[in-house]
Amino acid sequence: MKFGAQPRIAIALMSAAVLAYEVLLMALFSLIQWHHFAYLVVSIALLGFGISGSLLVYLAPRLRHSFRGFATSQACLFALSSLLGFGLAQRLSFNPEELIWDPAHWIRLALVILLLMLPFLFAANLIGMALIEFRERLSRIYAADLLGAGVGALGIIGLLYLMTPTRALLLVATFGLAAAAAVWIECRGRAWPALSALILAGLALQLLPTAWTEPVISPYKELSQILRIPGTRIVEQRSSPLGWLSVVESPNLPLRHAPGLSLNARAEPPPQLALFTDAGGMSAITRYRGERDEIRYLDDMTSALPYHLQQPRHVLLLGSGGGADVLQALYHGVEHIDAVELNPQVIELVRDRFADFSGRIYSPKHANLHIDEARGFLQRGDKTYDLIQIPLLDSFAGAAGGVHGLNENYLYTVEAIQQALRRLETNGFIVLTRWLRLPPRDSLKLFATAIAALERSGMGDAGQHLLLIRGLQTTTLLIKKGTISGTDIERLRTFCRQRAFDLAYYPGMPASEANRHNRLQSAYFYDAAQALLGSGRERYLRQYKFDLTPSTDDRPFHFHFVKWGSLAELLEIRHRGGSALLETSYLTLLVALLLGLILSLALILVPLLFIRSSTTPTPVRFAKTRVFTYFAALGLGFLLIEIAFLQKFILLLHHPLYAAAVVLASFLVAAGFGSAWAQRYAGSLRARRACFYAVLGIVLLGGAGLMLHGPLLQLAGSWSLAARIGLSILLIAPLGFCMGMPFPLGLTSISIGAVSLTPWAWGINGCASVISAVLASLLAIHFGFNLVILVAMACYLLAIISYPVAAGGLEQGLMVKNPTGNR
Repeated sequence: MKFGAQPRIAIALMSAAVLAYEVLLMALFSLIQWHHFAYLVVSIALLGFGISGSLLVYLAPRLRHSFRGFATSQACLFALSSLLGFGLAQRLSFNPEELIWDPAHWIRLALVILLLMLPFLFAANLIGMALIEFRERLSRIYAADLLGAGVGALGIIGLLYLMTPTRALLLVATFGLAAAAAVWIECRGRAWPALSALILAGLALQLLPTAWTEPVISPYKELSQILRIPGTRIVEQRSSPLGWLSVVESPNLPLRHAPGLSLNARAEPPPQLALFTDAGGMSAITRYRGERDEIRYLDDMTSALPYHLQQPRHVLLLGSGGGADVLQALYHGVEHIDAVELNPQVIELVRDRFADFSGRIYSPKHANLHIDEARGFLQRGDKTYDLIQIPLLDSFAGAAGGVHGLNENYLYTVEAIQQALRRLETNGFIVLTRWLRLPPRDSLKLFATAIAALERSGMGDAGQHLLLIRGLQTTTLLIKKGTISGTDIERLRTFCRQRAFDLAYYPGMPASEANRHNRLQSAYFYDAAQALLGSGRERYLRQYKFDLTPSTDDRPFHFHFVKWGSLAELLEIRHRGGSALLETSYLTLLVALLLGLILSLALILVPLLFIRSSTTPTPVRFAKTRVFTYFAALGLGFLLIEIAFLQKFILLLHHPLYAAAVVLASFLVAAGFGSAWAQRYAGSLRARRACFYAVLGIVLLGGAGLMLHGPLLQLAGSWSLAARIGLSILLIAPLGFCMGMPFPLGLTSISIGAVSLTPWAWGINGCASVISAVLASLLAIHFGFNLVILVAMACYLLAIISYPVAAGGLEQGLMVKNPTGNR
């Protein structure tokens, strides 16, 4: 096939579609199951790229003169399987929580992964075969792949603001059909039949019954549970990249959502509507008619404590949700309320759709609303407050089930508390309410984090600034920018005595005052607070069965508590009600890594049975070892850097969606330009030198990023969004450009000297990418994102050492392509 027939538009369309499909699967399975299960399924399903490499080792020689037909069929199969695979997968009776004790669910898990793997396999077959077929211009094909993926990453996030994930899934399938038409036309097939078929197939997709792709939510999620109550119904739904919102009313059995409500409460909540995000994380929209007594119950919750220690005039709520904390502030006569909420659709529901029901509490009369990410709001402004409240917005079921262990949270880190302290007036309070979990973990980790933040801020004896109480379901921690006074302590005692809340810590508290009302087997919280504030803190942290190490911006995994030393004991008690202590999200990560390693090993070794090396006189074992090391190192390094930067730039861009869009698009588009630039060196004796300089650039730029990210976050935090996006692109693009060069340079080298190794290298790179996605999270949880970047840089150094150029045969092959010996 001639060079002019390169299907670069088709490759770009296919890459955009497959990356958009990956994001959609994450969104859809976060809704119908849980985030950590979506992570497992998508990570393993991406092994379709590894399977593709294995298949192409066998198929490529047999398809040498059939590229157009093969590529067109793979694009069509992608479109078909992306719809059918998802529809079938979500209808399998599968509960990821039962993997711990029911072996039958492993079979169902395998079927789910198989169904979701198929679209990735077909897309990888098209792209991989194009890299083999057009190896003389391989860098440009790979550039089209990366540029298309970058556009897909940016486009799908914008698209999810305009339509639901299920409608977006139909559009992604249509893109697959467009790729089929494009490859047919670009490879000199007749245009009109291809375009006609595309239009007809696209119309057919739009006519498919919507029930086939509508989410089938797990019966174990909170939304499914509440809909079992007779008479309950969903009255409103909204969708965006931030989640699927559902509002539920229950006219027959009133909803009552009041986390931390005292057993001595003097009033019960008025009628409420349940607000769910991704079928979980319930909060409430409370009926309010302007009558103070109607919301009296809010004074009998643990989170009301700060209003009894002082009369705050300026209050900041970091995560206003359905508005319960705004109502609590109004009940206590707060004059100025600033409420921060990340999801604008939540605000629209409370302020507009249910304005009459909620009492218009989100009107300017009651609160100043800010659509923003909490850390970004703390960093940008300079207004100070008497009270900064971080409400309880996640669900008790999610917290108790350990499904948040993989979730990064930048509100519960040492640096976040330090920023909040800087926004406090003297003697102001930070208030953090969490679900009470036994054995204690969440609240104690937050207590340890507060101690670290106070010590880093130079506030002297941390114990003189802390208060901790607990109710039946929740704990509330107060951090004071000033010394806890005797008056504070007397008011604290009175508040807890009247509401039957337990004192867990105040300065000078005797053991006899602990564990009086909601009695536990022991005064766990009091004992832990004394140990964490005492000289034996480090020993206590080492010996405690759960990880209570303070969370930081480099390790923002507040909800991760698993210790390897306790794992055997926790596994032993899983059948006796102890499965929640295992934190299913963390076990999911380990399962994903194990499955990824086993399947990748099989996918890498099996193709060796079919590889023929007659095209290169280089010793086969030596060449294969270098090829494996080189492409595995590239696959690991690329995604490790990408994931670490994505997390770090959340703090610069102040929004996870902005970070995802800007970081992914910047990396992939810049890498695409880097790959296109590499074409001038590909297949020449200068290729290895160009690769060396690219890796040197990666190491230098990555190292500079490690040193400069912290200061830049402080410097640029108050800049406009446009300026921060520009700075992000400026920091990422040079690194991405360098990262786009090593893969096409190495693949071109082996395609000249050892053609049969080309699909194998493609598969190795795909398998390594899957492993790196899981490995990045595991490393970050235990060691932090800075170490992830260092490991990625080490992978690139290993790659350049293993560059697939063997003495003799391959050098001679390069000379044939470049007879002048131009270097």
